[in-house]
Amino acid sequence: MPEGVPILIDEDLQFEDGVDQRPTVTVNRWLRELPSAGVHSPNSWEVYARALRAWMEFLADRGVGVFEGRPRLRAALSSYAEHRFTGELAARFAPATWNLHVGVVAAFYRWAVVEGLTSAEPFSYATALRVVRDMTRRVERNLAKVRAPKAHVTVKHLESDFAELFVRALEGLRPDGTADPRFRGLEPGRNTGVAQLVLSSGLRRQEFTYLLVHEVPPLPPDPTTVPIPLPVAAAIAKGRKQRTTWVSYEALSALHRYIALERPLAEAGSSWHPDQKLGPPLVVTDADGRGGTINGRRMSWSRLGPAERLRLVDAAGGSPLLALQRDGSPFLDWATVFRRASDRIRTDFDPRFPHVNPHRLRHSFAKSTLEQLVTGYYQQAAALVTDTGTDPALALFLTMSDPLMILRDLLGHSSVATTELYLRRLDTTRVFRDAYEAVGTRAGLTRTVLDEVDDEFNDDVGVAEVAG
Repeated sequence: MPEGVPILIDEDLQFEDGVDQRPTVTVNRWLRELPSAGVHSPNSWEVYARALRAWMEFLADRGVGVFEGRPRLRAALSSYAEHRFTGELAARFAPATWNLHVGVVAAFYRWAVVEGLTSAEPFSYATALRVVRDMTRRVERNLAKVRAPKAHVTVKHLESDFAELFVRALEGLRPDGTADPRFRGLEPGRNTGVAQLVLSSGLRRQEFTYLLVHEVPPLPPDPTTVPIPLPVAAAIAKGRKQRTTWVSYEALSALHRYIALERPLAEAGSSWHPDQKLGPPLVVTDADGRGGTINGRRMSWSRLGPAERLRLVDAAGGSPLLALQRDGSPFLDWATVFRRASDRIRTDFDPRFPHVNPHRLRHSFAKSTLEQLVTGYYQQAAALVTDTGTDPALALFLTMSDPLMILRDLLGHSSVATTELYLRRLDTTRVFRDAYEAVGTRAGLTRTVLDEVDDEFNDDVGVAEVAG
């Protein structure tokens, strides 16, 4: 089994009955093939395994085999839907969770049919024609899936004022920047620095959670308007795809303040050691931005995944991960920190403030960066950098590349098409409309011309609503 791929085991720990292999063996084979089938994330592997386990346990409780005939499987699917939507509260699924489970189970059965392991599956499908960019495509819909809120409704981002409010709340400040006397949070420098890092770089939760302090870029001697490159190690990136994103001078400065002032208090004299269940400690010496000596052997950080990084111990004490708890151990629970800050903002300052999870900060980075790219902010900053002769490679990239290509590379998407679809879910129409109006105003265009541009965007919205 590839490292990290889950395995399903029956309660009696058997894999066959006589000469017949059990369905769990077939499921494990499918799980084993996920990395070669385009599913590269260990988190996805676990989700797939849990979804199939839940389905198989339901079938077993009702005496239905995983590979029985279609009528029995269809009847079981109907009972399963009733169980998940109207059964006991603990068993109920939200529409999005149900659709996810249905997609996983359907993918398994389709694979089993192709492999000749069964001829029956519990799902029915409807086909339709869809026009995408003047091309007609035949699409298929699983009829077991239910309608859920559209993605652009559920995926949100923080506008600049809310992002600033969120960062200040993490720091223990009121919206006006003054100290909040009711703030009782811990490690405000750590939380603020990491939040600004994500808002400025678009790192995924796994990427910033397991970022080492040695991987933080040095702070330039002078403030700069051009972002500072931030390499993301393949071992902690989604799909193990190496990339380089960037971070603003202001965010990097906040991070260095935490590293210089607050973090040493947790690190100094720490007696923390990783849980023995993870394996023996990996003691780090002679560390720099590229790697360090680990248990006497020089090794690059890019080779260390999350599991190995949790075992790292600095020779002076504490973990070398960027974010530490007070005892020098790694801090991992960012979802709770961000949720508590969001709740406090809604209660004390603004009831409209949304729930913020780590990925929402990534969405916010994508939206704000696109806005800066479209309005030419980064391109103008790059021109100044070219004049001063600092970081010419990044300056050339900013001035010569299309905004979507830049954003694709920063987010780590495999293609511009992925970035385009992603941006549609963030509702970026306003970004482009504001950019056109700003350019038009500078060029002295009349209101009539600008109204015509608005009509074009209104037409796009109308078409999207009809298509939906």
